[in-house]
Amino acid sequence: MTSISWAVPAGSPEAVPHSLDEAEGFSAIFDAHFAEIHRYVAQRLGDDIAEDIVAETFLTAFRKRSRYDPSRAGVRAWLYGIATNLVGRQRRVEVRTLRALGRHGLDPDAPGHEERVAARVSAESLRPSLAAAVAELHQRDRDVLLLVALADLSHEEVAAALGIPYGTVGSRLNRARRKLRAILGETNPMLDPEETRRG
Repeated sequence: MTSISWAVPAGSPEAVPHSLDEAEGFSAIFDAHFAEIHRYVAQRLGDDIAEDIVAETFLTAFRKRSRYDPSRAGVRAWLYGIATNLVGRQRRVEVRTLRALGRHGLDPDAPGHEERVAARVSAESLRPSLAAAVAELHQRDRDVLLLVALADLSHEEVAAALGIPYGTVGSRLNRARRKLRAILGETNPMLDPEETRRG
C-alpha cells in the first residue's frame, strides 16, 4: 500500500500522521474532523440523520483512501466533499427540514419530526425566512452557499471539496446570494424581526 504524507504545518487542523494506510493514521483523521463534519451535516439534515451520514462519510473516505491526492485537496476539504455528496442524496430531507423551519420558526414544540429537527439544529444558524429561501435554491448552489456559511470553507476549499473550478464557486455563490436577496425582498434574514422594526 502507498503511504500518503500531508503537506501541512504541525498543529494545524489538517495535520495528521503520515499514512492513511495505517489504522492509527486514519483514526487521527477521524478524531480531528468528526465533530466539525457532524456539525455541518446536522445543520443541513438534523441530528438523527447526521450520525449515519457522517459514519458513511468516514467509511467512504477509508475505502477511497488510496485514491486521495493531497495535491488536489486538504483532508478537511476532501471530507467535506464526501459529506456534501452524501447530503445531496438526502435532498428531500434537507428541503423538508428547511421548509419546516421556514413555516414554524424556532419553536422547538412544533408538530412533526422535521419541524422539531429543523428548530433544534438550525436555530443558531438560520432565521425562518432564510431557511425557507435556502430551500428554494438549486442543490448545487445550496451546497456552495452552505459549505461557505456553515463549514467556513474558502473558495479554494469549496472548489476542491466539490471537484469544480474555482470560478464556478464564485458564480454559484453569487447566484445563490442574488436569489436569496430576491426571495427575501432585499431584507437581512439574520436580523430579528423586532430589531428590523426598531430600525
